[in-house]
Amino acid sequence: MKEQQVQWGSRLGFILAAAGSAVGLGAVWKFPYMVAQFGGGAFLLIFLIFTLLIGLPMLMVEFTLGRLGRRPSIDTFKFLGGHRAYGLIGLLGNIAAFILLSFYSVVGGWIMVYFVLAIGDIFGMADVTAPGLFDAVTGTPWMVITGQAAFMLITAWIVTGGIEKGIERASKIMMPMLFLTFLLLIARSMTLPGAMEGVEFLLMPDFSAITSEAVLFALGQSFFALSIGAMGMLTYASYVKDDVNLPHSAGYIVLTTIIITIFAGLAVFPAVASFGMQDEAQGPGLLFIILPKVFAEIVGGIWFYLLFILLFLFATLTSSISMIEINVSNVIKGRQEKRNKATWLFAVLIFLFGIPSTLSMSVLSDVEIFSRSIFDTMDMLVSNIFMPLGALLATLFLGWKVDLDRVSEALNVKQGLIFGTWVFIIRYLLPVIILFVFITALI
Repeated sequence: MKEQQVQWGSRLGFILAAAGSAVGLGAVWKFPYMVAQFGGGAFLLIFLIFTLLIGLPMLMVEFTLGRLGRRPSIDTFKFLGGHRAYGLIGLLGNIAAFILLSFYSVVGGWIMVYFVLAIGDIFGMADVTAPGLFDAVTGTPWMVITGQAAFMLITAWIVTGGIEKGIERASKIMMPMLFLTFLLLIARSMTLPGAMEGVEFLLMPDFSAITSEAVLFALGQSFFALSIGAMGMLTYASYVKDDVNLPHSAGYIVLTTIIITIFAGLAVFPAVASFGMQDEAQGPGLLFIILPKVFAEIVGGIWFYLLFILLFLFATLTSSISMIEINVSNVIKGRQEKRNKATWLFAVLIFLFGIPSTLSMSVLSDVEIFSRSIFDTMDMLVSNIFMPLGALLATLFLGWKVDLDRVSEALNVKQGLIFGTWVFIIRYLLPVIILFVFITALI
């Protein structure tokens, strides 16, 4: 169980890669809908509070474990726990990342297909607004499987480049482009008729709409907004240099995630509200059905829709590369000469494992597990079971198993009020909250 030899080339690269891992499709196509449904600015305020009080401390749990272990996730728990059995906590994260990427790549495949269709639309060879197009695409096995394969090829190609020349370099390109794309789309959305009404509806607090359900959704969103539980943040932190301030970096990552989440609302909601489609604007329907209709009403709208496709592609790729890296790192154990073979092996295995999810909207549409489609079952297993359970076990492990002197030394902080408050949160508050989210998600 040797320490990691490779490291991030810069602190900025680490922050951008970690923020990219956290920013996923949920922030872009689910959050704006939830904000509008549950009290606008009131829901946003609750989400921000939960993210700072719960998400940030949880992020620091994985960061701390990564720095203390300096190893892949499974070996980190074995090393710090002093027994092989503790490696099962890391293994749980590996399984979560594997399954998560298997159905995440399905959506990535849809995005690849629509990227080609949007380009075809520009040249008059396709029509992304055609009625029933999304159902036709997802119902055509060869098309979605080809898209999924292309997405996994790009993901694997990035990861084969290694930490500094692969993941870090890609993150330094895609994350700034993600921000730039958001700004361009926000600027265009704001010029639409009725856009400011959409912004007010999105951001103005309506505390009368805040219910127990809204609070639970805000709690769940803050929980998953930082990709905690699959050990991706632990893996990334294991590559961080000793002179990097992890608490400060965690703060920047949380801030970046919050900004992107708000940007998503400002880019999406004014546009869909301008055409009265806000009630339909969530999930796959937002990107593949609603937005094509919205931008079809705008001069040059297909170009802006193409930007949206690129935005979703960047958001998906920055997350997918971290998911495959979790598994690759545990196999190669710092031996970079084995990275290429391990990466392509996992890419193929994940692709094959994801095919049933891909076909769950066509030839396997009649197959159900726990009264859910294969795709939804995979989502449920990861989101409702593996990730919350992984986060719970990691939090209990750090809070009660690891010596606090080692923790404060690793973080280079004194055991004062702030440190003591964080320890109290991870020992007592976080386990209760995670358990609450875990149980309510299963009910």
